[in-house]
Amino acid sequence: MSAPPAVLLIGNLAHSNDDWNALSSKYTLLEFRKGTREQFLENCRDGTYAAVRGCYRSNSSTSVTGPFDRELIAALPASWKFIAHNGAGYDNVDVDACSARRIAVSSTPVAVDDATADVGILLMLGALRQAHEPLVALREGRWKGSSRLGHDPRGKTLGILGMGGIGRAMAHRARSFGMDIIYHNRRRLDPSLERGAAYVSFDELLARSDVLSLNLALNAQTRHIIAAPQLAKTKKGVVVVNTARGALINEADLVAALESGQVSAVGLDVYENEPEIHPGLVGNDRAFLLPHLGTSTYETQRGMELLVLKNLQAAVDEGKMLTLVNEQKGLEWAPKEADP
Repeated sequence: MSAPPAVLLIGNLAHSNDDWNALSSKYTLLEFRKGTREQFLENCRDGTYAAVRGCYRSNSSTSVTGPFDRELIAALPASWKFIAHNGAGYDNVDVDACSARRIAVSSTPVAVDDATADVGILLMLGALRQAHEPLVALREGRWKGSSRLGHDPRGKTLGILGMGGIGRAMAHRARSFGMDIIYHNRRRLDPSLERGAAYVSFDELLARSDVLSLNLALNAQTRHIIAAPQLAKTKKGVVVVNTARGALINEADLVAALESGQVSAVGLDVYENEPEIHPGLVGNDRAFLLPHLGTSTYETQRGMELLVLKNLQAAVDEGKMLTLVNEQKGLEWAPKEADP
């Protein structure tokens, strides 16, 4: 009788350890919850992971192994065919290197949509209402402080750069505030998904948006997609909201635009060099800031973990992934994608 397939957990689980342990009925479970990159690479090379078919890893497990970059992907044993990643963003996984090795990668869209969009709306309202200064003043005993008048969302145009699941969830919420929705993607959505949102060019998105929301993945093509040249094309006094990845924006250029008044306010949950934040943002009372809380709810965190475990099982058992990353869809060798 052949040994059951081996799967590897990298880093910790917060809400689904029982679900992970239950997989021992059909898999050999291996774990690398803590350690160093050097230890992990040695395990790859000395045969410890010689039978591993796939792994569970997350953005937080990068602190254990470092990024899944070209060096690490090259060290994975030949048996390794699947990386089930916990996170809507997966910029710490070199997908091109995985594709070259015919290793499939999944992420966790859908599971993060609502929580991230909720935070996006919170940031948008906080920025529009110039909420930072009165919040600080209240705690310092200065009541409203030197707060200035804010703006209503009603009648404003929300421009969404990246109309995927999170962008569509953001649009759905914004409609209830009476906002008009425009968006830009590499390709236009099927009209059934637009729900009245207007597809526009990138330059038109910049020129027409009263609020510009970034909801796209970070990769080599999108890094610094918003920098000085793009900010110069925006409507004077635009509000910029980012819940995706900090490096989508050149932070120094954003600070300059905020100080000049080209950008009237920002609502940010992510930063270019987390956990460091540009002092020009921290010191500006028109910057409404959160410390990367987009998916920080129990329900969402558990849902993400369970989706990763489902991806891992579908990959090993059926040779398909539920939520294959976009870059690998359509590749001849890639496993089929199924509904989660």
